[in-house]
Amino acid sequence: MNRPIRSYVLRQGRTSAAQQRALDALSAKYAITFAPQPIDARAIFGRVAPLVLEIGSGMGETTAAIARAQPESDFIAIEVHGPGVGSLLNRIEADRIANLRVIRHDAVEVLEHMVADASLAGMHLFFPDPWPKKRHHKRRLVQPAFAALAARKLAPGGYLHAATDWPDYAAQMLAVFSAEPLLANPAGGYAPRPAHRPLTKFERRGLGLGHAVHDLLFRRRQE
Repeated sequence: MNRPIRSYVLRQGRTSAAQQRALDALSAKYAITFAPQPIDARAIFGRVAPLVLEIGSGMGETTAAIARAQPESDFIAIEVHGPGVGSLLNRIEADRIANLRVIRHDAVEVLEHMVADASLAGMHLFFPDPWPKKRHHKRRLVQPAFAALAARKLAPGGYLHAATDWPDYAAQMLAVFSAEPLLANPAGGYAPRPAHRPLTKFERRGLGLGHAVHDLLFRRRQE
């Protein structure tokens, strides 16, 4: 997948002392180092279980809540920003979340090089950067090439769950995922918010501004 345009900018946000301590002390325990070879989830988690990938975990509040609520599944979060990674590492340690790990790297490169085809039970993409200016729409993550890559990594029957509070990005997501031959949309359009997704701070902010939140739930077709 040729993708020279990044869907994110590495902001120079302040990393708190607690976040930096987590990055220094907990990365070896809970972080997975990027390497151009498939992840061995059984070796990482010590068991065979459904594997769910979250792209853009932010500060990790929602990611940790989902992992705690679904101990029968294993989760890998991908986040590029240091403060968010440090915050999630602290949550994993404090709450003893055994079924959650984090990768600090570009999500597309992780999908391309570290995730085997047809290996994921699910994929989460909650409130990705909407790049609202029209000239920046090319930076949006959800494009046809990404949809094809994501679908290929899902096991047959595996789900892709996305959410956004930007109407035009929601429409773009719906069109792009609907056009991917490997994906089916059981809802036929936007889906009700599934019970497994708690309200995020981005959603609460959007609702406070009067924004509608759109969930999209696709499944890889059975082969």
